[in-house]
Parts: sequence; C-alpha cells; structure tokens
Amino acid sequence: MLAFACGMNIDDYPPQEPFTAIGERYHAEVMRRGAGLVGIEAFYGTDPYQGVMVYPATRPNGDVLVLLHGGGWTNGYKEWMAFITPGLSAAGITAVTVGYRLAPLHLHPVAFQDVQLAIAWVFQNISIYGGNPHRLFVHGHSAGGHLAALLSVRHDWQSPLELPRMVIRGCLPISGVYAFGEGAGLPMRPRFLGPVESRFDTDASPLLHVTLEASPFFIAYGDRDFPHLIKQADAMETALRAAGVPVERMVLAESDHLGASYQSADPDGPWLRRALSWMRTV
Repeated sequence: MLAFACGMNIDDYPPQEPFTAIGERYHAEVMRRGAGLVGIEAFYGTDPYQGVMVYPATRPNGDVLVLLHGGGWTNGYKEWMAFITPGLSAAGITAVTVGYRLAPLHLHPVAFQDVQLAIAWVFQNISIYGGNPHRLFVHGHSAGGHLAALLSVRHDWQSPLELPRMVIRGCLPISGVYAFGEGAGLPMRPRFLGPVESRFDTDASPLLHVTLEASPFFIAYGDRDFPHLIKQADAMETALRAAGVPVERMVLAESDHLGASYQSADPDGPWLRRALSWMRTV
C-alpha cells in the first residue's frame, strides 16, 4: 500500500463535466472550508479518481465514517468532503473521504463498484490509523448519499470482495437520492444511468432494495431542500420502517440543498451532535 500525507492537486485530475451554477458555488465553498486540512492519501485503483484520503483522529474511539461526495455523479472530488473531518476527528472518529469515477465517461454501475472497492480498502487498512474495521459507517451528500444508501441496502457485493455481509454498520445520508425512473420526481434523467434502454433505474434505486438486512439509517435533509428529495427521503424512511430496519430522520432547519451539507461540518451543530449519538447506539 502506498500512502501520501497530502492530496492530489485539483488541477491534476482528468477534466470533469463543466459545473452547473450550484455546483460551482458548492465547489468554491467546500474547497475554501477545507483549505489547509491534510490527510493521508492512498489509492484503491489505477484511475486518479479511485483514491481515498484518511483523516486519523487524535484519540480514535474506533468508529470510522466513510464520506462520499455529491456532484450529480458527473462532478466532485474526494477533497470536497475534507471540510467535514475536523469535527469528526475531535470526536474520535476516523474519517475517510472517497473519490470515484464519474459520468458521462463512466456509467452505472462503475461509481457503485468503485465505492465498493473503497470500502474494501478501508476494511483492510483502517486499523493502521486507529479505526475498527467492524465499525464502518458511511455518509454522503446528494449523489454521495445515493451511493451510501445503495451500499447499505444491497448485499450482492460484499462476498466477492471477501467482506462481512454487514460490513456497513450504519448509513448517514444527507439529501440523498433513493429512487430513479417513473414516479421518482427527478427533474431530469441522471446521466450516470445512461439511456432509458439501459434499464439501470431499478438496479440503482436504494428504495427498491430495502430488506430486513439493510443497515440502520440516519436520514437527513434540509427544510428548504429540493422537494423531490424530501419526498424520496420520506419514502425511504417508510420503506425501512416497513422492513423492520432501524431508522431515524432529521430535518435541518433553515437549510437548502447545499446548506444541509454545510451543516454536517458544524462541530457544535445539531446534525453532528445527533449523528455521533446515533452512531454510539448502532
């Protein structure tokens, strides 16, 4: 394993799709907030996007939170999630930010397969940094919330990677996407799914894979979030409860889609306090 005590320069990554206006705003803000934070970088694949960054806690309690960035499956970097790590590290949580290959060059299930490989890397290596591989939690915002949820409800990927069936101890998505296709309410078809004839909608929809074996969920979104994501979160909570899966929901006050993500980094904010308390019970 090769590890480096710094991250890639954003300018050294292969080009992405042009940012939307909201994407440009988010990119600028999270990079500003994360400036100067140094982690330990390693790679689980050969592509520059197949990297992780570990932020060890000063006094680790064993819990590990894997952070998956958003960006509509076409944008984003593992460095986006660095701004969340100081509050986690102060609480004893070993944080790991994850990159994955992006659409439209890479369509589903490539991103999902990448985050599976990242989880395998964390499971195999995190003890070096004070983390307990049997205390892995996964968090993501927006598209990252979707990937976190999909990891946590599906059980067809762990065995081929020689991982425990319940390797994900709990899932903490913020403003996640849980369903695709007809009735999902999305304003447009996400490009990572490819054309309609690819028929990936069901395969990629966490809502349609909920069983009693799903990991516990702590679902959050902003009170001013995108309406279709609020409806999807409600549907996901309902499905998890119907299946008998432990689930909690939190509505983040005075927060839109981006503000909900920013709230997760506030060390004195309600999301982090409640998330840390929830993780201790799982």
